[in-house]
Amino acid sequence: MGFWKSLFSSADAPTASRTMSIAGDAAQASSERGYEIFFSTDRDIDLYELEELCDAVGWSRRPLRKVKKAIQHSFLVVSMWEQKGTRRRLIGFSRATSDHAFNATIWDVVVHPDFQNQGLGKALMKHVIKKLRSEDISNITLFADPHVVDFYRRLGFMSDPEGIKGMFWYPD
Repeated sequence: MGFWKSLFSSADAPTASRTMSIAGDAAQASSERGYEIFFSTDRDIDLYELEELCDAVGWSRRPLRKVKKAIQHSFLVVSMWEQKGTRRRLIGFSRATSDHAFNATIWDVVVHPDFQNQGLGKALMKHVIKKLRSEDISNITLFADPHVVDFYRRLGFMSDPEGIKGMFWYPD
């Protein structure tokens, strides 16, 4: 619970800057390899580059017009970038929808396979949660595929807390 406690007790005010470098072990490792990693909340993302990132992890293709609409209507969009000299590469992405008061749901968390298992997924999630907390959002949810449930559990997420069961409606 230390992860969540640190986020709930030290929610920073929103920053004017749209980019932020990461800190900690992941940042030190990337710096030693000759590149920097930074986050951005800029929504002007090259959709083809985002599609390549999603392809790299094996996600099904989605219509770009719908992806664009989802990004435009999200409460928060966070992208993670590798910077080598003047070259910039999208290596991570996430977004959240919200009622702007109490609740937010995190969607589309993706980190390029070349950058997985280096603490960057955790850094991305911490950044997203910190941004949501800075907007006074206290109930944060997400949907996770079975093979990544343990990753989210290590970040303090719980399956069906207090017996809450989600319900879904899909068209026939």
